[in-house]
Amino acid sequence: MITPGDEALVRDHTVYSCVMGSRAFGLATDASDTDRRGVFLAPTPLFWRFDKPPTHVEGPADEQFSWELERFCELALRANPNVLECLHSPLVERIDATGRELLSLRGAFLSRQAHQTFVRYALGQRRKLEADVRQYGAPRWKHAMHLLRLLTSCRDLLRTGELIIEVGSAREELLAVKRGEVAWPEVERRMTRLATEGDEAAAVSPLPELPDRARIEDFLIRTRRASALAVSPAGEGPTG
Repeated sequence: MITPGDEALVRDHTVYSCVMGSRAFGLATDASDTDRRGVFLAPTPLFWRFDKPPTHVEGPADEQFSWELERFCELALRANPNVLECLHSPLVERIDATGRELLSLRGAFLSRQAHQTFVRYALGQRRKLEADVRQYGAPRWKHAMHLLRLLTSCRDLLRTGELIIEVGSAREELLAVKRGEVAWPEVERRMTRLATEGDEAAAVSPLPELPDRARIEDFLIRTRRASALAVSPAGEGPTG
């Protein structure tokens, strides 16, 4: 359950927030939820206490989840698919100067490591879909649609060096999968093809082998230092 302190961190110290999920991917329908993701900067003096600020906060709104800046950067440097995609949402709801610098650095997080992390995530999701087919005779079609979208995004990232999360002209084809209008064997064939194309793209990708960790760390240190200096002369804590 979210505490008043956690809620205040999200309310008062969010540097970047966006809409994710189907609305960001261009796959929303009238029934789609609005998934919100954000990054908050815990004031540096909070780290001087025994009780540290949270690394993430779920809420306070429904379908809302936020990471503390350092945790977000750690996950992005590991090429976590969900976190990387947040940096590329076309639906930004809130951003300040720190958030704008974070977005300006999003290319520094990208590397060929995305191949392993995206594929590992995709394999886990595919096993769940196959288990559903064995148990119930059909997969969860919405999850199948999103897996196809993820595999396409991964392949194109490795081919071009750019992460684009909007599905564009593939919208209707993917929504047909969600509606169960595409037979499971055909969906499996598409998954296998996309995975193979992603493997081929990884071998010749323009992406660097590793992300630019030093550049991200410099940003984090400067941001923490600026927050530490934003303390009232009376030592009453952060001023904003």
